[in-house]
Amino acid sequence: MTQSLIGTHKQELDTPILCIDLETMDANMKSMSDFILSRGKEWRPHQKCHKTPAIAWKQMEYGATGVTCGKVSEAEVMAAAGIEDILIANMIVGKRKVERVAALCQHADPIVAVDHFAQVEPLAAACHARGVLCRVIIEVNIGLDRVGCRPGKDTLELAQGIDRLEGVDLVGIMGYEGHLLCIPDPVEKREKIEHGMNVLKHCRDLLLDANLDCSIVSAGGTGSYQITSDCESVTELQAGGGIFADPFYRNQCGVVGLEYALTVLATVVSRPALERAVLDSGRKTHYPDLEPPIVKGHPGAKVTRVSAEHCQLDLEGEARNLKIGDKVELIVGYADHTTVLHDAFYGFRNDILEVVWPIAGRGKLQ
Repeated sequence: MTQSLIGTHKQELDTPILCIDLETMDANMKSMSDFILSRGKEWRPHQKCHKTPAIAWKQMEYGATGVTCGKVSEAEVMAAAGIEDILIANMIVGKRKVERVAALCQHADPIVAVDHFAQVEPLAAACHARGVLCRVIIEVNIGLDRVGCRPGKDTLELAQGIDRLEGVDLVGIMGYEGHLLCIPDPVEKREKIEHGMNVLKHCRDLLLDANLDCSIVSAGGTGSYQITSDCESVTELQAGGGIFADPFYRNQCGVVGLEYALTVLATVVSRPALERAVLDSGRKTHYPDLEPPIVKGHPGAKVTRVSAEHCQLDLEGEARNLKIGDKVELIVGYADHTTVLHDAFYGFRNDILEVVWPIAGRGKLQ
């Protein structure tokens, strides 16, 4: 049904829908890839902002070597689309999940993050029983204090334990500097990120000194990649959300050189007062909490209240000319929590619908 809309002007479509400016997204992909590759690193973008194989393939066309996923089910979606080099940057626990990873190894080449031997041993046994080999990477706690093995002796001992197992192949380490993304002072932010990457470097050196493989040192989200890419020890960056350049990244993380590419197209459904308009796009359409959406093309309009089905705009100046039935675009404040609310992306070029991409990874939580 949606494919029959191809060629339609954006203003003629029903709302709300999730829209990509294809030209801007492509430019962002090229910018990110050029930045990372020019520093001698590889790009393995996280898929959580889009969960869509068609977009993952476009990232690979721009130089990505593989993808990063958060769940086994997301990795299965990517593998089903023919993408083989997949990092599952999460702890995989439970008999069913490790069996699924072992099965995935028969037609893809995943890497699984671990931070404890209790995660690795069942995975190794399941893979060995199937006659496959699963790559493993140790997540190191570099200060986020979420998951991660303690750096130093604990990381080395876990690596040595993994090396003795059949069915898994230790290939490196990873760390996430997520607690440092929003430091406002750029000098302080760089210093603290470099310190975190030096923790990874120390762990890498411990593994190499013990004759263990550490060919991959993975790090770097969108909010930090423009610093982390300069760190010597890092071999690959996981930054993915920059393809949409959410206001969160630009306003709170100081990311530069990327342009907004993701919007929600909404309709004005009520004008209860001269200074107020209400749209048909509430929390079931976009996630406003981390960073509020920006009203595109109406500088006098500001989002001030969001409920389940409604989004209130306060209006000044020419924005007060908005009428019931007018279409308004909201630049999505944070894509990761908005994409999962939709079934499809609507891709536009010069405001003409060019493609509809089902969000195949939506609801993949296991």
